[in-house]
Amino acid sequence: MTTEVAVGLQGNFIGGEWVTSSSGKTFENRNPADRDDLVGIFPESGRDDVEAAVAAARKAYPGWRATPAPRRAEILYAAGEILKRDKEELARLMTREMGKVLAETRGDVQEAIDMAFLAAGEGRRLFGFTTPSELPNKFAMCIRQPLGVCALVTPWNFPMAIPAWKSMAALIAGNTIVIKPASDTPASVVALARVFEEAGLPAGVFNVVIGSGGEVGDPLITHPDVRVVSFTGSTEVGRRISVACAPTFKRLHLEMGGKNAILVLEDADVDLAVEGAVWGAFGTTGQRCTASSRLLVHEEVVGEFVDKLTARVRSIRVGNGLDHAAQMGPCVSERQRETVARYVEIGKQEGAQLVCGGEKLTDGELSRGWFFAPTIFSEATPEMRISREEIFGPVTTVIPVESFEDGVRIANSVEYGLSGSVYTRDVERAFRAMRDFETGIFYVNSSTIGAEVHLPFGGVKNTGNGHREAGIAGLDVFTEWKSIYVDFSGRLQKAQIDTHESAD
Repeated sequence: MTTEVAVGLQGNFIGGEWVTSSSGKTFENRNPADRDDLVGIFPESGRDDVEAAVAAARKAYPGWRATPAPRRAEILYAAGEILKRDKEELARLMTREMGKVLAETRGDVQEAIDMAFLAAGEGRRLFGFTTPSELPNKFAMCIRQPLGVCALVTPWNFPMAIPAWKSMAALIAGNTIVIKPASDTPASVVALARVFEEAGLPAGVFNVVIGSGGEVGDPLITHPDVRVVSFTGSTEVGRRISVACAPTFKRLHLEMGGKNAILVLEDADVDLAVEGAVWGAFGTTGQRCTASSRLLVHEEVVGEFVDKLTARVRSIRVGNGLDHAAQMGPCVSERQRETVARYVEIGKQEGAQLVCGGEKLTDGELSRGWFFAPTIFSEATPEMRISREEIFGPVTTVIPVESFEDGVRIANSVEYGLSGSVYTRDVERAFRAMRDFETGIFYVNSSTIGAEVHLPFGGVKNTGNGHREAGIAGLDVFTEWKSIYVDFSGRLQKAQIDTHESAD
């Protein structure tokens, strides 16, 4: 691969061909840590490009569906091997276009590798089940079947892992795909398409259309030939997509916002909790839906916790993610940094105590990117906007709590329910927290980030609409159950006629 060598015009991937957009318009993709670094030039696509991509996916669907699942698995396994081979180059490309440090982008690519191998393993499973019939000489079973053309709308914070989560599950099940990557990070999905191309995926099975949500996303999700929509992004946009998909009853998977809490109890290992909070709040510059943006700390240890947290956060080295010494990169864009700055002002106005950070970083080389200092608010209350709204940046808020019960109540008081965590040495309270936190993911004595691909990923309340991705649960988004009955009795057996004798 030449992910760092050639900078030039990149195209859409439609029907196995790299093509320009129908409009001929393009936009630049630049490194958020260094605006002088041009990552690539990408097409501004529109409805005509969406039509072409959906048509290609629809044309490829019968052949891909008919391809035996073990053969589909061989292609995904080959894709995983290519991802392994090119892991370092792909990670460096991702750091350049998204900003997070190399250790994290390597992890992003590793998640794609892991998902490729997990999905490939399902090629020889894709389990349904058999079950005894209630009638003699009759066989009953159920199987999974693909749905058709899938529209994937993916975010910029995990620009390869999340597209891989979605696409690997859809492909092993026999579906075809049109993906619209985030405009801030198209290069990683283009790289993923090239991986699939090299692995031998048939033309039209995986298609990429690059452009804005309005020009590409809207016509894609409402297209009559699209059977499944899988979206990761904000709750506001997810709600609008839900409304748009409702009239045609499309299968819809939504993975949306989070306002995740770490509950630190009075018996916790405070040093361990501080390490978890630093990683959870400032990993990926806080730009994770699972970020630890609320730290609910028992009043007996909150002073010690804040002092140790502040010392650790002040030592974080912020810089270009390609610098091996950097521990935190920039915000993904100027727009995102302005959002973070606006919330810092809101926190000040609400009366929270700004302990450290709170400003844009513009000295030296940092002036070339969208850097923001890692920021801590303390003495916050659950009602404050900084305690309730998703900021999606390097800001975390410490809220004192009086008891375990008080902490759980505050943790559950927000509209989201993605991830949660408790730090305690008390196994009873650990299990109660596992049960009582209203989240789809939960950790004990660990941060709120760090999901593994073989477990379901997703949340409750305004975080999601009931589906999950990753693991075996990810197949449920992209398959339909079919129940099958085989009667070999040689006569008509009426299963839904009551043949039991009356109790009288």
